Amino acid sequence: MADNPKTGADFIKEQSEERSTQESILRPLSFDDFEGQPKTVERLRVMVGAARNRGEPLNHILLSGPPGLGKTTLSLLLSHEMGTQVRITSGPVIEKPGDLAGLLTNLNEGDILFIDEIHRISKTVEEYLYSAMEDFRIDIMLDQGPNARSVRLSIPRFTLVGATTRVGLLTAPLRSRFTLQSRLSYYDQPTLQGIIKRTCAILQVDIEDAGAAEIARRARGTPRVANNLVNFVRDYAEQRGTGVITRDMADAALELLEIDLRGLDEMDKQILRTIAEHFRGGPVGLATVAVAVSEEAHTLEEVHEPFLIQEGYLQRTAQGRVLTSRGWEVAGLSPGKTPVSQQPELFPEP
Repeated sequence: MADNPKTGADFIKEQSEERSTQESILRPLSFDDFEGQPKTVERLRVMVGAARNRGEPLNHILLSGPPGLGKTTLSLLLSHEMGTQVRITSGPVIEKPGDLAGLLTNLNEGDILFIDEIHRISKTVEEYLYSAMEDFRIDIMLDQGPNARSVRLSIPRFTLVGATTRVGLLTAPLRSRFTLQSRLSYYDQPTLQGIIKRTCAILQVDIEDAGAAEIARRARGTPRVANNLVNFVRDYAEQRGTGVITRDMADAALELLEIDLRGLDEMDKQILRTIAEHFRGGPVGLATVAVAVSEEAHTLEEVHEPFLIQEGYLQRTAQGRVLTSRGWEVAGLSPGKTPVSQQPELFPEP
């Protein structure tokens, strides 16, 4: 959390000049530069235009969706478009009401407070956030016991932009206080291809259209993943080639990372094979699969399952996870031909 808040444009500019993080260098500077999420971007354009015409701060906004799709970037663009300052923090950092009060009282009129992983805010802090979002005041209890007293603090009209990967964990009272709730979806291949070309232009890397298409196809619909792959493919092309990212060069580099033509990595394939071989294709519980593949259940649910489900390799049912026909194909087996000796009881649910 920075001591001196800065506008989204200033934040990106300083990060780019210092080159402290490559992700900041690659962030777009305006809505026009932002590729993908057309519905969400159009909704934000409408809100920004109306707020600027009225000379008022933006209403509160909730952005949800898998990680790496641009929630933080959009919050910075909102700050840039509104010409206001932005303060960035995350839910787990705000442990006590006093932490929230310190954030809010240091804001100026119209500033944006961006809280990443907002679903991880404690319930106690969340109660204080209600009045801050609606009435722009916060009541803080000082001392304890007979000396306890309540102090009401007025705060400037601000905009809360919340980001979450698990919108279902937000309580209904908090969720209802956001004027706009918009979910970010995975990117299609042509859009990712454009993002990859833009990244290569910024990094001054030569890339052919076929090379960009190959990376986009295996990027799991996520710009952050695409940019990470570009970095590795660039290194591979410099060490094993002429420095130009061609289709063959991209294919060889991604094969080295064990990312196949469908965008599945080794853990994705291990999950599918485990469900097929050990559990006859399911249904099987998430905790059981996590034990079987030696991975945290949270990691499977947040990182691997969304892509597997969206691409049609896996189904999530009330009884547990079930392989689809595409999942059986990846596992290299067919229903009814799994090893008989391996029973689901090997990994019982806790």
